[in-house]
Amino acid sequence: MKVIYSEKQRLHRVKYEFLSGEPTACFEKPERADMVLNAIDQHGGFSVIAPNSYGTEPMQWVHTADYVEFLQSAWSEWEARFGSEHDASPYCFISPRHLRHRIPKDIEGKLGYYSFDMTAAITKTSWEAIQSATDCALTAADLIMQGEQAVFALCRPPGHHAAPDLMGGYCYINNAAIAAESLRRQGKGKVAILDVDYHHGNGTQSIFYERDDVLFVSIHGDPDYDYPHYIGFADEVGEGAGEGYNLNLPLPQGKTDWTLYGPALQTALEKIQQFGADALVISLGMDTYEHDPISYFKLNRDNYAEIGRQLGQLQLPTLFVFEGGYAVDDLGHNTVAVLDGYMNSPA
Repeated sequence: MKVIYSEKQRLHRVKYEFLSGEPTACFEKPERADMVLNAIDQHGGFSVIAPNSYGTEPMQWVHTADYVEFLQSAWSEWEARFGSEHDASPYCFISPRHLRHRIPKDIEGKLGYYSFDMTAAITKTSWEAIQSATDCALTAADLIMQGEQAVFALCRPPGHHAAPDLMGGYCYINNAAIAAESLRRQGKGKVAILDVDYHHGNGTQSIFYERDDVLFVSIHGDPDYDYPHYIGFADEVGEGAGEGYNLNLPLPQGKTDWTLYGPALQTALEKIQQFGADALVISLGMDTYEHDPISYFKLNRDNYAEIGRQLGQLQLPTLFVFEGGYAVDDLGHNTVAVLDGYMNSPA
């Protein structure tokens, strides 16, 4: 299996995030990708290649032009205002309740306008990493269109929380959504996205919520208790043309092991088969692991291999896009377990 990765993704390193009311070292860090690359190298069944360059136009397939422009210019505006000692991070936020939806001119106002939380700070070199992650996803989509059965886009920073004009949850540009849109524009009639990250892919859902050509299915922690809290419930089924093409499968916090996860996965795969997908995009979040420091499912490495085997049995062209996963020491081998399970799935 081909793996698409760029060393430019190492350029994004946020110093701190706020968790449970106090600052802590950011869990989303370059070492996450390092561990996956190490495990891929040890396995020996992968070929790592660099991405092509695509510019910003594909980002605007799923994001607003003003949002993309903001991401490009945010650091220079921040540096001109405050210097370069601290990462650019919002302190106030736009809300649908009682506030005007007007883009401020000051960078602090812009950061809050384009953010929905405090986990997506911007550094001096973040934009290069963000763009290279999207290039990885687009290169993987091109390889699928060229006949590859499966490709892994090792994208960092992740993307599934990024909405059309919002960053959050460590995410800036929605790599999985752009990959799915690329497959559609290149001729795949129906594309399914399966998000297996512990946290609901709110950004991906919002991008495709009114469309019937892209099915979005997510298995995740119950948003009544888990991030992103305000979206990801089972009664969100799509709107307009997209009604019936959004399936959320929230599972209970702290109680979900394979006995609950396995049936949910089966429901997701049946929905994808009923949809008649021509290609499959997997938002491959690995924070469902039993020892993940910020998540609460209880999956293990054998479960990951089984997930891969079941995905392979769909026999669809499959594009894996890396998302979350923060148990760094085990992250690489858990990720490879899914990919290896896929490659060794019985026909």
